[in-house]
Amino acid sequence: MNRCTRCALPAPSTLRRLMLAAVLLAGAPAWANWSLDNENSQLSFVTIKAGNIGEVHRFKQLSGSISGNGVATVEIALASIDTLIPIRDERMQSMLFESDIFPRATVSVPLDQQALEALTPGKISAHSLPGTLQLKDRKVDVTAHVSAMRVAEDIIVVATRQPILLSAGTVGLEKGVEKLREVAGLPSISQAVPVSFLLTFVQQ
Repeated sequence: MNRCTRCALPAPSTLRRLMLAAVLLAGAPAWANWSLDNENSQLSFVTIKAGNIGEVHRFKQLSGSISGNGVATVEIALASIDTLIPIRDERMQSMLFESDIFPRATVSVPLDQQALEALTPGKISAHSLPGTLQLKDRKVDVTAHVSAMRVAEDIIVVATRQPILLSAGTVGLEKGVEKLREVAGLPSISQAVPVSFLLTFVQQ
């Protein structure tokens, strides 16, 4: 066995390896290897047409991760829009999102690492998180008021406490909304869109 003959301490070569491992672990990002669980996540938005008819839509494909420096990134596959009406899905893909040109939207949010690391399983904490939304050729600032809960040591769920209210004009979708209104023969489609989400991150 590789040990000193005069003591029970590891031999110098072994000690150096242990010290190196400790340094590497100390420098490892606290939030490395966290990824979004699409099956247990959801992002939805509400549209109001003809004055008072509300409908809920969602995206079926989300992906994302938490970087080593605590920035959460979520990518939304715009072609995965699900309105429960196939022809409307196609119209939103082509007229609203132009998903063949802009296949995804991206949300990036710096997290409060200390607050989240302090979460214990079953505990919920509230946060206001400023971030950015990249949609088509626009990048806009957004703020999400969320609740975060660690449901297990390796699972954190983040959900909106209140919807994020986006304006179609702010994110460059006003022309697409008007095209949808015309093709559907509607008197109006609201330019204000409430967005809600529930995101589950799992440590790999």
